[in-house]
Amino acid sequence: MANIHPTAIIEDGAQLADSATVGAYAYIGAEVSLGENCVVRHHATVEGYVVMGRGNNIYPYALIGGKTHDLKYSGGHTGLLIGDDNEFREYVTVHPATNDGDFTRIGNRNHLLAYSHIAHDCVLGDDIVMSGQNALAGHVSVANHAVISWGCGIHQFCRVGQYAMVGGMSRNTKDIPPYMVTEGVPAVVRAVNKVGLERGKFTHEQIMRIGRIHRLFYRDGLNRTQALEKLCATPDLIDSEEGRVLADFFASTKRGVA
Repeated sequence: MANIHPTAIIEDGAQLADSATVGAYAYIGAEVSLGENCVVRHHATVEGYVVMGRGNNIYPYALIGGKTHDLKYSGGHTGLLIGDDNEFREYVTVHPATNDGDFTRIGNRNHLLAYSHIAHDCVLGDDIVMSGQNALAGHVSVANHAVISWGCGIHQFCRVGQYAMVGGMSRNTKDIPPYMVTEGVPAVVRAVNKVGLERGKFTHEQIMRIGRIHRLFYRDGLNRTQALEKLCATPDLIDSEEGRVLADFFASTKRGVA
């Protein structure tokens, strides 16, 4: 049986794994499902239709699953799907989707630090770090291993690519390409995320290829269409995984790329 503090409120219908822990004055709503070894610490709230995997850690005063802020919400059964081994630190807020049957989705092993906000319909991958006091607007997607620094804002419908590093206190209104560092108001690409790539076990050759692609798009005076054409016409770049990832990202943007 789950370890539940006597002051916690668990609504009828909530499903808690036997190894889950719920602390003092925490609140668990009727449609919540907590997986094995989840910990909801004192004064934290998990409500709405939330399905959570194993090993998630909810810190005091976090709100996981509260009703979407989207003014277009008109009822229906919306939800929030959360994977395994995520950390939701103090005062983090995560909201379900807006439209009936849709979900906000969070993957595995993400670290969302104090006061981070994830709005409706966002999709987060794995191994992401969001530093404190930053916010993802609705429909933002963040790929694996991205780092979003303190005090950032990400505009709705923007994408953050894999292994991207978003600089602190930046205003991001366009897509942030994989493997790059952005910074500024508005944010612009400053460099290749060499430190993040090295930590991610990218080889020297891979990092050099990414550097060449960076020069195509940001140093050679080409517009995005011209740079993309040149990338696709350079066999040793486009035949690599990182080349294909960047080509696909630039070709599929709807908001434009930083």
